[in-house]
Amino acid sequence: MPRYTPEFIRAIPKTDLHVHLDGSLRLGTLIDLARERKIELPSYTEEGLNRLVFKESYRDLNEYLLCFGLTLKVMQDAEALERTAYELAQDNWAEGVRYVEVRFAPQLHMSPDLDFQAVMRAVDRGLRRAREEANRALGPGEPAFDYGIIVCAMRFFDERASTYYANLYRILSYSGQQDVIRAASLELARAGVQLRRETDVQIVGFDLAGAESGYPASAHEESYDYVHKNFMRKTVHAGEAYGPESIFQAVAKLHADRIGHGLHLFDENLIYSGSVQDKRAYIASLVDYIAENRTTIEVCLTSNVQTSPALRDISNHSVRLMLDHRLSLTFCTDNRLVSHTSVVRELTLALENFDIAPDQLKDIIAYGFKRSFYYHPYPMKRKWVRQVIDYYETLEKKFRIS
Repeated sequence: MPRYTPEFIRAIPKTDLHVHLDGSLRLGTLIDLARERKIELPSYTEEGLNRLVFKESYRDLNEYLLCFGLTLKVMQDAEALERTAYELAQDNWAEGVRYVEVRFAPQLHMSPDLDFQAVMRAVDRGLRRAREEANRALGPGEPAFDYGIIVCAMRFFDERASTYYANLYRILSYSGQQDVIRAASLELARAGVQLRRETDVQIVGFDLAGAESGYPASAHEESYDYVHKNFMRKTVHAGEAYGPESIFQAVAKLHADRIGHGLHLFDENLIYSGSVQDKRAYIASLVDYIAENRTTIEVCLTSNVQTSPALRDISNHSVRLMLDHRLSLTFCTDNRLVSHTSVVRELTLALENFDIAPDQLKDIIAYGFKRSFYYHPYPMKRKWVRQVIDYYETLEKKFRIS
């Protein structure tokens, strides 16, 4: 196996296609914003917050998601949104990421003083400013830095989630939980398509996030049909805390172009439907379908280890089988703060724990760019990807990777 040095991993052009804005604040910024806005924190030191909130491991996904209750509190105004987006883009640029797709649920930041458009514009401003600064510092032949924004619908929420959801509950008080979820998802889809069409805010995709078990994709079919018919690209959190059936719903019902996590793609024990008689054949067919369609899996190693009680040894991660089946995949951070990680760290973990040959690594890096929701016309995207691959190959020669 070649020796992939830290210098090589940092130098190569990279993507992060699965990173949550509200899970990726700088810890110092979280403290600053809380003090400025007089928001109570369990601790006002980085050491204290890491001990009490942002841990190295969590009991399960639900405990992991509790961290967002803290970060969201400080992200309820345009200034905070712009600052956190700007710093996230800066942090990506600093470690060699050349394209980042930042995702978040704008509904969780909306209020009577901050509507959907204001939220989206604030995040876009921060990312755009960081892009301009980064691209003024480009080296010879180096690919430019760029970004896209993915808006997230939520599988589950209640009226306590935000002012927006509280108002929605009042309006739809006669409806059940599923009807409220369906209405919120469709409203978000329509707002995202409209803003994308009428402004230069770089919305590139639609996502579905949150707890999978008990909150099926069926409540979001109408919203995904809507964005699909309006040519917006789609990703879905699936197979993170549930099994292959969740991934099937994502590709069959929600037209997913990419899958967020896909951790339990190969897990027969997590198939619960009585209609599946041959679980092994079901998984084989699903894997072949994903492979043939080049449905890219956004692999998040660190967060998977943190949130899956049965997965404490990273070498047991299903990415090994994904690699064996030559699936299209890309390594992502998920949440830089909550998981204490970076793109460089995720790639390093992958290369240290799995047998990834040079040609396979180059494919994985290329998938990140090829399967991105890059917003320019396809001929421009092809030229961009070609530039990335050419630059990557010059670095292979420089670092003698063969």
